Amino acid sequence: VRTWPFNPIVQSVAVIIKTDGRPLNTRIELLMGPNNSKQVVEVYTEDGIDRPFFAIIETPEATGCVIRIKNTAPLEFPVYASVAPYTVDDYDFVSDSYNFNQLPML
Repeated sequence: VRTWPFNPIVQSVAVIIKTDGRPLNTRIELLMGPNNSKQVVEVYTEDGIDRPFFAIIETPEATGCVIRIKNTAPLEFPVYASVAPYTVDDYDFVSDSYNFNQLPML
C-alpha cells in the first residue's frame, strides 16, 4: 500500500502502474477527506510490462485529497506505481514571492 497526498491546487493526477511481466492486480482509491466516501478502481491485466495501466484522474478541489494504490496480488507479484500532478490550477506565484515558506507544495 502506498499513498500520495496532493495540494488542493492540483486538478488532476497521472497514474501509471506496471509490473516486470507478471500479472497486474491493483486497487486504486481516491480519498477525499476523512469522512467522505472513496472512489475505487480495480485493475487487472495479464502482463504488466506489455500492457501497463495508465490513467488521468481528476482530483476535486478539496483539502486532503489522497491517491492510494494497493497491490491485491500475492507478494510474489510486485507492482511499480508512479503518481504525479498532471494539471495544476493557476496560482499567482508573483504575489507570494516575498514569502517562500507559504508556497503550495505539490
